[in-house]
Amino acid sequence: MSLVLGIDGGGTHTRASIVDGDKVLGFGMSGSIKRLRVGAEAAEANLREVLKDVYAQADIKSVKAACCGVASVTMPGIVEWITAVFDDFGVEQSDVVGDQIIALDAAFKGGPGILQIAGTGSNTIGRAPDGSIESAGGWSSRLGDEGSGYWIGLQSIRRALRAYDRGDPTLVLKRVGEIWGTPELDELVNVGDGTPAPDFAALAPAMYELAQAGDPVAAGVLKQAATDLVEFVLLVREKLKRKHNIAGEVPVAWTGGVVEKMTTVREAFFKGLRDAAPALPIQDNPVVSLEGAVWRAQRLAERAG
Repeated sequence: MSLVLGIDGGGTHTRASIVDGDKVLGFGMSGSIKRLRVGAEAAEANLREVLKDVYAQADIKSVKAACCGVASVTMPGIVEWITAVFDDFGVEQSDVVGDQIIALDAAFKGGPGILQIAGTGSNTIGRAPDGSIESAGGWSSRLGDEGSGYWIGLQSIRRALRAYDRGDPTLVLKRVGEIWGTPELDELVNVGDGTPAPDFAALAPAMYELAQAGDPVAAGVLKQAATDLVEFVLLVREKLKRKHNIAGEVPVAWTGGVVEKMTTVREAFFKGLRDAAPALPIQDNPVVSLEGAVWRAQRLAERAG
């Protein structure tokens, strides 16, 4: 029996699974372990909560290997912190990588390909046949993350304020005011400009509903989101082909609620890619990032013997 643990530490939720071969012995979910999003104390509590849950389900006290994919893995102390928690849970071998890496491995199992992530944040990452990594975007919610849920929420408000100044019709500000409990525009602006910043990503589902109902501002934001995601994929594709002498096409996979749950964004994303590169292979279904963490943990266990 070679028990392994996989963890997908996304920006909103953390998912964990304990696997023995092809059999899942435990699966659990908790809040985010991204320290920048929830703080160090909450991140630690969420990690320990999900580990206690899956260990109890599997009725075990240790695992051969574990892999955790987490956003902001390059921040000082993140790898050391997660590794220390793993030690407390009897993890013999561990690997802590960026959440984009486990998603890439879920799609391509160590092989070449391009992954578009568009959830709370966004990032585009590609891997060449020799293992080299190329990327585009993913420069944080404040500086980039175009096409992400956070970007959709923030840009909807920004464009709606311009529409308000011009007298153009939109229900975006009214809907945001209902969600935030800010019936007056000045109150909405104060909340939106406050510290800490509000959860703009949480507005994305409501903006999608408005777009579906024909709101011009919300619809324009979603159209731009799809355009930006297409441009990032094509940029990474160009880098891979130019810098790594790839003659054929590189397959594309995707993950995250923006593409998965927002049908109009997904359709525009697929169409944009196929218009630009008709032979580009695009996976039909979203990547399950947790599967990549489990795959990496299994490879780690195999190497450890």
